Amino acid sequence: MSNLVNEFNDYRSRMNEKLSADNNLVLKRIFNLDTNAYSAGALDVKTKELLGLVASAVLRCDDCIKYHLETAYKEGTTREEMMEVMSIATLVGGTIVIPHLRRAYEFWEALEENGK
Repeated sequence: MSNLVNEFNDYRSRMNEKLSADNNLVLKRIFNLDTNAYSAGALDVKTKELLGLVASAVLRCDDCIKYHLETAYKEGTTREEMMEVMSIATLVGGTIVIPHLRRAYEFWEALEENGK
């Protein structure tokens, strides 16, 4: 597995465990709400992840972008779909999103490399 993907997932898991161990009710509820919001409903999981990807890019959150990229990839998103979604995010967010687009593309390449 790519170091880029491994490092992100390892850090995220480790810190989520620490946050969970702190036993903060508000944070636990936020994490639960996030999990439930991205579950299948009127929209399928893939669509929700792509919506999350656009929002994350516009808000310029690299960790969020990586999370939604990986989940969307696992849900069968193609490179073409991802690029179309990221083009909308760049249009909505403006050129300030371009550095995040670059990092997203790099992370997507790592996901594809891992999938081989």
